[in-house]
Amino acid sequence: MISTSLTSLAQEQLKIAREATSGRSAHTVFGGHDHVLRQTLIALAAGHNLADHDSPGEATLQVLIGRVRLVEGTNAQEGVVGDLLEIPAARHRLEALEDSAVLLTVAQPHGK
Repeated sequence: MISTSLTSLAQEQLKIAREATSGRSAHTVFGGHDHVLRQTLIALAAGHNLADHDSPGEATLQVLIGRVRLVEGTNAQEGVVGDLLEIPAARHRLEALEDSAVLLTVAQPHGK
């Protein structure tokens, strides 16, 4: 069995994000393109974002550190540590209102 400390990984990725010109960093924790389930830890320095992008399919975000805003068109939802946000099935963006780390979980249908 493999155990991963999401707290330690989030802190490491946040350090990388703070130093990156893009203000972000990501690390796949579980799965990948050939798996039904994929989990990716994403870190964003305060004031940075993941620009508008299409929905990855059925997915959630769990806020591990900080405070984020998930925006779909004119709708927005904020999340803080411990919150689980459902990713909208439409174009959306993620904004870091403060230094933040989230766990993105994406479920892909079998055969994709």
